[in-house]
Amino acid sequence: MQIQEICNYLNSIAPPHLQESYDNSGLLIGNANAELTKALITLDVTEAVVQEAIDNNCNMIIAHHPLIFGGLKRITGHDYVQRCVTMAIKNDISIYAIHTNLDNVLWGVNNKIAEKLGLKNLQILQPKEGQLLKLVTFVPNANADQIREALFAAGAGTIGLYDNCSYNTEGVGTFKAGEGTNPYVGEKNKTHHESENRIETIVPLHLKNQVQKALILSHPYEEVAFDWYPILNNHPQIGSGAIGELENEMEVEAWLEYLKTKMNLSSIRYTKSYKGKVKKVAICGGSGSFLQKIAKTVGADAYVTADFKYHDFFIAEDAMLLCDIGHYESEIFTNELLLEKLTEKYLTFAAQISAIDTNPINYY
Repeated sequence: MQIQEICNYLNSIAPPHLQESYDNSGLLIGNANAELTKALITLDVTEAVVQEAIDNNCNMIIAHHPLIFGGLKRITGHDYVQRCVTMAIKNDISIYAIHTNLDNVLWGVNNKIAEKLGLKNLQILQPKEGQLLKLVTFVPNANADQIREALFAAGAGTIGLYDNCSYNTEGVGTFKAGEGTNPYVGEKNKTHHESENRIETIVPLHLKNQVQKALILSHPYEEVAFDWYPILNNHPQIGSGAIGELENEMEVEAWLEYLKTKMNLSSIRYTKSYKGKVKKVAICGGSGSFLQKIAKTVGADAYVTADFKYHDFFIAEDAMLLCDIGHYESEIFTNELLLEKLTEKYLTFAAQISAIDTNPINYY
């Protein structure tokens, strides 16, 4: 298959428009039309990782963290980024990054952490606004079922754990077909009254074009009447962080030992003042200090993330246990997630997880 096919699939499970403004996800290096031989999955792109791809005949690297965050003004080999870019281009290796867009979907990075910790009833911690649209269209009564089915198949009509959701009202539409038309019903130059259904349904923003195409292809009219409305509802499956519950509550010491074991940790930085028990757990892969107050507000007993500063630990006071497990450690299982998603989609997908430990931090 072509590299573009893999890019398209990854874009579908974590749409690029969901990435944060500072991010640089997507295909960063390479020819999308090249044939894929084998892919290497990694958290970070380093010179050792690129060499690993060369040694294993991989012509695509799929990374969580983008190799290129800002613009490159020169490529002289001055730093590791420039050297990696040069190595990749010389060896025809494409590099694709799937970063905060994968963080911002419920089934992404945080879902893998929740899976490792055995959290149930997982929800987005800070849902995003502006990710939903309402589609309103008008269809002949006889065609309403087939058009609803086409819309649902294209991705419309999902609200939380419910799908095929729509609201329907019956009414009468009028139109007069002019010269050069071929009306499905009615006659040219005569006003026609048609019993119609008004169908309203919710559509994720990134599926707008796909759903609109399905509507037009399934609709019998030459000119399809429809309206798009932006809505301010939070998207329940898109946003930052996540929160869920353990099967059973734990004492702090037992929880910390459990967390170390499940996440394969050598150490944890945590707030020593918390004396409660742990059952409701908030999580955020990578740097999650910006969600600390929200985790506290929604009643999390513990918040697991990385990159807290010294004074951040005071904010929790005695109400919540902060657990800083390290940036690399909180995201390393993203490699497993990507391999699982790709092999579920492509049964014969040739890929491997990098054997390189790219964590730049050591613990003594």
